[in-house]
Amino acid sequence: MKALVVDDSKSMRNIVRSGLKQMEHFDQIVEAENGLDALEKLKDEGPFDIVLLDWYMPKMEGYDCLLEIRKKPEWNDTKVMMVTTENQHHNVVKAVMAGANEYLMKPFTPEMLEEKVRMVLEL
Repeated sequence: MKALVVDDSKSMRNIVRSGLKQMEHFDQIVEAENGLDALEKLKDEGPFDIVLLDWYMPKMEGYDCLLEIRKKPEWNDTKVMMVTTENQHHNVVKAVMAGANEYLMKPFTPEMLEEKVRMVLEL
């Protein structure tokens, strides 16, 4: 499986990457620093099975990136999980209504990450 980890924090990308590697289902994990970079990676290196997407990032926020992902028919099968500190209920609902498959709040444990990823990908 192939994952795209999108977060402006390198340390957070490393934490998510480490959690995904522990699952042993992912043979490729690609990183992006913002939504614009993520869209380029999706276009150039896709398809991806899952995109783990932060909300607040420079250049393009995660929510806007989610909207762009859901506009492209070629990415319909790509699962998107928001992984963010954004915890306002209306924004969680907004993301799910826009096509996010799941929502994981920071901070999280490796077990929480694994549980959500397994659920989204039906592993």
